[in-house]
Amino acid sequence: MGIYVLLLSLVVLNFEQFWTQSRSSVMAGSLAASAFFHGPGSSPAASARSSKNTTGELPENLSVRGIVAKPNPPPGAMQVKAQAQALPKVNGTKVNLKTTSPDKEDIIPYSAPKTFYNQLPDWSMLLAAVTTIFLAAEKQWTLLDWKPKKPDMLVDTFGFGRIIQDGLVFRQNFLIRSYEIGADRTASIETLMNHLQETALNHVKTAGLLGDGFGATPEMSKRNLIWVVSKIQLLVERYPSWGDMVQVDTWVAAAGKNGMRRDWHVRDYNSGQTILRATSVWVMMNKNTRRLSKMPDEVRAEIGPYFNGHSAITEEQGEKLPKPGSTFDGTDTKQFTRKGLTPKWSDLDVNQHVNNVKYIGWILESAPISILEKHELASMTLDYRKECGRDSVLQSLTTVSGECVDGNTESSIQCDHLLQLESGADIVKAHTEWRPKRAQGEGNMGFFPAESA
Repeated sequence: MGIYVLLLSLVVLNFEQFWTQSRSSVMAGSLAASAFFHGPGSSPAASARSSKNTTGELPENLSVRGIVAKPNPPPGAMQVKAQAQALPKVNGTKVNLKTTSPDKEDIIPYSAPKTFYNQLPDWSMLLAAVTTIFLAAEKQWTLLDWKPKKPDMLVDTFGFGRIIQDGLVFRQNFLIRSYEIGADRTASIETLMNHLQETALNHVKTAGLLGDGFGATPEMSKRNLIWVVSKIQLLVERYPSWGDMVQVDTWVAAAGKNGMRRDWHVRDYNSGQTILRATSVWVMMNKNTRRLSKMPDEVRAEIGPYFNGHSAITEEQGEKLPKPGSTFDGTDTKQFTRKGLTPKWSDLDVNQHVNNVKYIGWILESAPISILEKHELASMTLDYRKECGRDSVLQSLTTVSGECVDGNTESSIQCDHLLQLESGADIVKAHTEWRPKRAQGEGNMGFFPAESA
């Protein structure tokens, strides 16, 4: 609506400027013509006043060339003052009723004739009225609480994404920034996980289900309930590079009686190739008691219409994750430990616990550098056991199995991870699979040989 007001204002202003110039030209021509040809509406007094010089004196006559010419006086018999009048007599005495000087003529009021130009309206007033009307209409349209029947048309003005597929899927695009890539010039796994979390929150907001909490619905906010992630599984097919545009689709579905499943599908915006697929399970926790809670029927009624039965990952990890130190079919393993991990203030979210993406960075802290340099993360499964506060001190354990133990970097690697408090309580268990990094042009734009990483 605002763009229409701006366009209309520009059109009216240009027309007003054109009309002012045209009107000035026509009036200038009319004045020039009236100097030589007295029209029926002109008066001798007005003509005399228009020929005043800078000293205020009136020339007796003005020639066509602008030279003062004195006319020949008429014969004496014909010299009669035009303004002479017989003085009235009062009691036999002549009385002069004129109070003005006899040398000055009576001023006859002159009004310009009514023409087409003089009867036009004031364009500035018209512009102000039209602008006011359009601004008022725009305000009423913005404040109008309307919900379209087709959510496909519901697009956020500020780029927060849009709802598609009859309101069941939320889509948002992200540009890979320079500060979101790692040493191999590709986006890190933490960057992709942040995109997943951002689309989840914007989905709730765009659907009109955002309450006072961090992603909580209005009914959840009334009961001091918040969402906490219980499990995440993701499969990465390729990593985007700096400047790539990724398209993230997300949707929700039921997960048992008291849980909700949220899935994601990340594609390359230009080519449409799959980058990542992920699924997760979320449960409710009381914000005050920090205990898990059942899903109230009112909350289920809020989110139920948005459930989508489609699954992003069909081969879900259903097995219980082993602890680090367990063997894989008798193969050799090596264990790595990183201690003294403490959360910073910036690691906490609005629910006063550590953000779930931060756990991934802590898990990979104990992974050997040889794996990070020569391999890339292909899949990950995280099982969240307990929340972590800002005063917690943690340690990260990683058990590596596969041919990498023998120094072979051309094969896949499997790792088991455990993030726990130094007191012994488990926070997160994870299982990761790694593949050798691809050379440049083999599926990952921007990749270069692993030897130069």
